[in-house]
Amino acid sequence: MSDLSRSDRDLINLLQEDLPLDSRPFAAVAARLGLDEEDVLARITRLREQGYLTRFGPFFDAAAMGGAFCLCAMAIPQAEFEEVVTKVNAHAEVAHNYERAHRLNMWFVLATETPEGITETARAIERETGHIVHCFPKLQEFYIGFRVAA
Repeated sequence: MSDLSRSDRDLINLLQEDLPLDSRPFAAVAARLGLDEEDVLARITRLREQGYLTRFGPFFDAAAMGGAFCLCAMAIPQAEFEEVVTKVNAHAEVAHNYERAHRLNMWFVLATETPEGITETARAIERETGHIVHCFPKLQEFYIGFRVAA
């Protein structure tokens, strides 16, 4: 990340906070940074294309809206990992996916519109991949306010 400008770093840091509830939130962000709205939008696009931003969007409390979240894990042979990760990530219900150095080496979060959607999606992934999906439902919620300083 040493090739990021100070303005890019400031933008990344600011985007991790709440966006203003405004009809033009990026204009408000631009004003705070001393930039113009078009520049902010172009920077976000460039930062996503370059991989500095991997996800940009809201987080919703699925359970409060009648849905559900569930942490899931799979044991995938390394030779199949990329193929399986592509199939898993093709599901709109997959919030994020990451590899771990463990027997259960693929971990992802399912977010569904209904609690039953967790089981339905997990079973669909099993059918498509031929591998078991281990579901670890949330027992207690913790808010950690995760931020990464750019």
